[in-house]
Amino acid sequence: MSTDILRFATAGSVDDGKSTLIGRLLFDSKSIFEDQLDAVERTSRGRGEEQTNLALLTDGLRAEREQGITIDVAYRYFATPRRTFIIADTPGHIQYTRNMVTGASTSDLAVILVDARKGLQEQSRRHAFLTTLLQVPHLVVAVNKMDLVDYSQERFEEIKQEFTAFATKLDVSDLTFIPISALHGDNVVDRSINMPWYDGSSMLHHLEHVHIASDRNLIDARFPVQYVIRPQRAADPALHDYRGYAGMISGGVFKAGDEVMHLPSGLTSRIAKILTPDGELAEAFPPMSVTMLLEDEIDISRGDMLCRPHNQPEVSQDIEAMVCWMAESRKLTPRSKLIIKHTTRTAKVVARDIRYRLDVNTLHRDEEAADLSLNEIGRVSLRATQPLFADEYKDNRLTGGFILIEEGSNTTVGAGMIVRAE
Repeated sequence: MSTDILRFATAGSVDDGKSTLIGRLLFDSKSIFEDQLDAVERTSRGRGEEQTNLALLTDGLRAEREQGITIDVAYRYFATPRRTFIIADTPGHIQYTRNMVTGASTSDLAVILVDARKGLQEQSRRHAFLTTLLQVPHLVVAVNKMDLVDYSQERFEEIKQEFTAFATKLDVSDLTFIPISALHGDNVVDRSINMPWYDGSSMLHHLEHVHIASDRNLIDARFPVQYVIRPQRAADPALHDYRGYAGMISGGVFKAGDEVMHLPSGLTSRIAKILTPDGELAEAFPPMSVTMLLEDEIDISRGDMLCRPHNQPEVSQDIEAMVCWMAESRKLTPRSKLIIKHTTRTAKVVARDIRYRLDVNTLHRDEEAADLSLNEIGRVSLRATQPLFADEYKDNRLTGGFILIEEGSNTTVGAGMIVRAE
């Protein structure tokens, strides 16, 4: 039985029950320790709450519990016999857009919680837009607190129709609706007897079975070189000529014997071996980390890329991208000088132009925008000091995404998704 990893992000407004849902998943799937449960039960009793407050399992930051809001991105891990799960619990507030971008950018699936009583809120629309902007392949709308609307099928269908109508404006490839009560556990791990009219999967069953293998780009072969391994002073003379290229495969399938091209030189060679700590492989694919040996000696260094001779990324110093600005201390303006980290390549970059700022609530484009402030998203053209080996983000999230770093402080100030390389 496969035990692959599913990364998923949860998003919702303040009281939509995200933390309770995650707590319920951990609790009902037997993924928490008894001492954790004891501590939560004690805290719940101390507050005079009748039921164990499962939200306390995930709200690890005391400050956030006092304020009643979730700040930053909290990662949780749990596993079932079928799959291992990594949950990015992202905040719902508009001022934390950057956190949602961080949490969702590596996710296979996003769960958006909607309160059955309130229906679709502005935040629900924003979360849906951000998950599609970040090309998260699978979207689950969890209509929570069904117990507070008497488990009404009619109410569930209303929200489903409203969200589906809104989703037609977005690029959503896989959309699933699940009516739940995180507080009581309805349709979270087990199917609910309170909603006999719902014939779909429970939340956990859906998370265990959603098909993610085909979400990876297995067509465009991309191997950004992270590290060159040269054990020159090895005791074994056979290793004196050893030169391995280590990194994570970002696209396509590589096999021993395949012809590959080195960028930026354009020289070609063949793969002699593909090695891992567990031994030699016949083939490798994303997101495996491997070491490749080539038949020919080529001058390759960190930041270079191996690809197919007839299937190359764009090699360009000029890119257009959607950028989420994450810095509080400064704005992104034309002529801003920054560092770009794209795959394993790091270069200096200058912002040439801000084409427009995007209102993530209305999807309106402000083409007069002169800058981007904290949590704002806009289309920006950038010029790098050296060529980048880039694909469009919609084709490959690994070779189409990047971060922007402030030179002096070395802090991450932006995250970008390449729309096109020119």
